[in-house]
Amino acid sequence: MTQPSLWLIPLLVGSVWSSVLSYYDLKWRILPNWLTLGGAAVALVGRLGFDGWPFLLDGFAAAAGAGAFLLIPFLLRGAGGGDVKMLFAAGAIVGWGKLLLLLWVTSLAGLVMGVAMLVTGQLDGARLKHFMRCVFDWRYDRKAGIAALPPKESAQVRIPFSVPIAVGLIVALVW
Repeated sequence: MTQPSLWLIPLLVGSVWSSVLSYYDLKWRILPNWLTLGGAAVALVGRLGFDGWPFLLDGFAAAAGAGAFLLIPFLLRGAGGGDVKMLFAAGAIVGWGKLLLLLWVTSLAGLVMGVAMLVTGQLDGARLKHFMRCVFDWRYDRKAGIAALPPKESAQVRIPFSVPIAVGLIVALVW
């Protein structure tokens, strides 16, 4: 195998893997553990087999950084556990050198997708409005505001974040 074609393997495998996860997230609003954690395991084992322990540790450090990026939103119930695990696996795929690009493009794609979903009515802006009023309006009745929010299980209140993660992954691998 020649050197220029080596980048095609993670690109092809990562594209198929992230597309399958995006399909699951869009259709059923779930990211299965066997795909998210399985993808991370395959990426890390592949790194070990390709270039040994230093390459594995580079991938693990990037995976930990990527997972930590969504840790606070996860603890605040703004991101799901599947999103954290998928971003962990994406970090393992791209490695430390492309981690910031992955996170930046993923964040930008998530913002664009969220705005597009708000504009088209696929996303209910009630939680965003509630959050902004909690931060900026000291007279706002938080208890009444929370009671008026739609249930968290509703598809109208969540962005399928696997799609922005897939975009970030593919851009980071191609760049």
